[in-house]
Amino acid sequence: MYFYTGKIGAGRALPTGGLLTAGISAPSWLNLPTLVWVTPAKVLGGDLAVSVTTPFGEPRINANLLVNSPRFGPIGRNVTDAEFNMSDIFVNSFVGWHAGKLHWQLGIAGIIPSGSYVTGQLSNASLNRPAVDVSGALTWLDPATGVDLSAAAGFTFNQPNTATDYKTGNEFHLEWAASKSLNKDISVGLVGYYYQQLTDDTGTGAVLGPFKGRAAALGGTIGYDFEVGKLPISTRLKVYREFDVQNRMEGTAGYLTVSLPIHVGSSSVPSATAIRTKY
Repeated sequence: MYFYTGKIGAGRALPTGGLLTAGISAPSWLNLPTLVWVTPAKVLGGDLAVSVTTPFGEPRINANLLVNSPRFGPIGRNVTDAEFNMSDIFVNSFVGWHAGKLHWQLGIAGIIPSGSYVTGQLSNASLNRPAVDVSGALTWLDPATGVDLSAAAGFTFNQPNTATDYKTGNEFHLEWAASKSLNKDISVGLVGYYYQQLTDDTGTGAVLGPFKGRAAALGGTIGYDFEVGKLPISTRLKVYREFDVQNRMEGTAGYLTVSLPIHVGSSSVPSATAIRTKY
């Protein structure tokens, strides 16, 4: 589950749903159910995995000024829009390798415009644009001490939103985490991310010009592992506070993740003992 609350001042405009808005605040949430399959296939000695994510939620957008809206009139003030809707399907494939304490992976993912996007609606979970993301990740995990150092970086190549003729520029993103297991069940650590738009926004809908975005964030994380019967379940909470933001809302983001293996056979679920001994 993803939660975000942020705002952008009344003196700064933001294109939203094909509209020009200002003075925005957005306490929003999304659910991101994800199914991951680590296949038995090997690629260059690594394990091949695929995943699919189908987000849904209710972005709540409050705007002090909204221009040229078919829903709210040519000029609206103090407008609130909150609609429960589906976002776009996200598919991912990646290959992971392991060598002692070091683990790394390469992946390619795609966003398929499939959500309930409505032009002129502020509360859209969908971005209504295809995109391809290529990424790599690296983890150093010491089972003896429980120290986990991880980082992932990638480039996103966006295609136009045909409903608004708006093409968001290509983007770079970097995420990192450093955590320490306090015991076999609980771990704590620091997390952060950096986002930078590399190329200009274009299209007839890009009335604000290049509008390159940037954001950085720092935060903390806590994880708790437990069992239901012999089924291992992992939970993690991450909270980020953004800073150094340009041409985006600035705020606080949170992720609550619950992950568990699906028991489809005696060999498909690692034993609880195997999970515990890494600590």
